Amino acid sequence: MLKESALPRDIVEAAAAYMAAEDSPLAVAYSGWAQCALPHRKTPNEALWVVESDRVRLVVEPGHKAAGRKGDGPIEAVGVPYGSYARLIMLYLQTEALRTNSREVELGGSWRAWMSRIGVPWGGSSGKAVREQADRIARCRLTFHVQGQGRAALVNQNIVDRADWAESVFDDINDSQGRLSLETAKLSEGFFEQLKRHPVPLEENAIKALANNSAALDVYIWLAYRLHSLTGPRTVTWKALKAQFGTSYKELYHFKARFPDLLFLATAVYPDAKLEVAEEGVILAPSRPPVSPRLIQVGS
Repeated sequence: MLKESALPRDIVEAAAAYMAAEDSPLAVAYSGWAQCALPHRKTPNEALWVVESDRVRLVVEPGHKAAGRKGDGPIEAVGVPYGSYARLIMLYLQTEALRTNSREVELGGSWRAWMSRIGVPWGGSSGKAVREQADRIARCRLTFHVQGQGRAALVNQNIVDRADWAESVFDDINDSQGRLSLETAKLSEGFFEQLKRHPVPLEENAIKALANNSAALDVYIWLAYRLHSLTGPRTVTWKALKAQFGTSYKELYHFKARFPDLLFLATAVYPDAKLEVAEEGVILAPSRPPVSPRLIQVGS
């Protein structure tokens, strides 16, 4: 989370980066990620990740692979995706899949160009970290438990149902875990269909401004999903907000003191967002979406 002493500069820098860009391409996220998100920090490789909002509970199961450079070692859990890089990779996969109307996404030059535009250096330690998160995304499994209006639904799916790895010149030759990088990823049919039915349009400039802050990215995507669909003010209690965004906080009052920092950062790149921090929670009000209304054309 942000430190109070760093908050003013972070907000100014995020707003300045957002406003300085003349053009902002479209990015897209599946609405499920606006309600429940991945962890911000590394969790034990074998551990499930569980997070919930007022209507959705997300369970992420870590995938597995054979250890060793040649893949001939014991099978081990690789851990669930986490942090900013995992979110940026997911945003690219979803945006590119909808742009091309294809479940199969190439992770070559266009991916490296997109990450560079977002501000992620390719190669070295950051390239290795990106490769690790891509590997975790390709192997994990999701379960969305949805409840509301007297009904319940269960959605089990992989993000990716086929992936191809190849040696990469950008990786460290001394890496004991091997030098294979994800080259293509085919989104699972279920995930792709959910993405086409429930996309959340976002601004690439906003993502770039928040690219190093996974918590602020989550709040931005949440606001982009919630605010434009409201017909009147809606209060989200601190308890509900902590369940969704504050899993790392033991006490509610600690979360309550810090969460407004993230709201200020998110609204620095979403100036049309209308909300108010109150004693009982955050009051959301109907707002224009961050992206001007446009038709996202996808195949049936």
